[in-house]
Amino acid sequence: QVQLVESGGGLVQAGGSLRLSCAASGLTFSSYAMGWFRQAPGKGRQLVAAISASGDNTYYANSVKGRFTISRDNAKNTVVLQMNSLKPEDTAVYYCAANRGPWYSSSWYNAAAYNYWGQGTQVTVSS
Repeated sequence: QVQLVESGGGLVQAGGSLRLSCAASGLTFSSYAMGWFRQAPGKGRQLVAAISASGDNTYYANSVKGRFTISRDNAKNTVVLQMNSLKPEDTAVYYCAANRGPWYSSSWYNAAAYNYWGQGTQVTVSS
């Protein structure tokens, strides 16, 4: 059974930092691109960052570029989202997800193409 378990969410003041982790089990982690999505109340699910299976390629939404960093450790089956200079508009539930498609196909850009999802972790940034 595949499991993706996020941790590290919480309440932080604007300008602060949080580190989200996603621990994967039950899948060949090194074969999956990984994405971090977020969903704010009343809004759709947004891709925040993605990383290829090997870790050689990354993508960031313009809204987080320069503030967030995605990384992975295939030996530990984990993917991390380091979030710095947080803003109130970053408040959302954050989800990690696994995508089996090859990086060059850009399927990782589409939430519907992800095979597995975590349960989400709440991030709240106060002003």
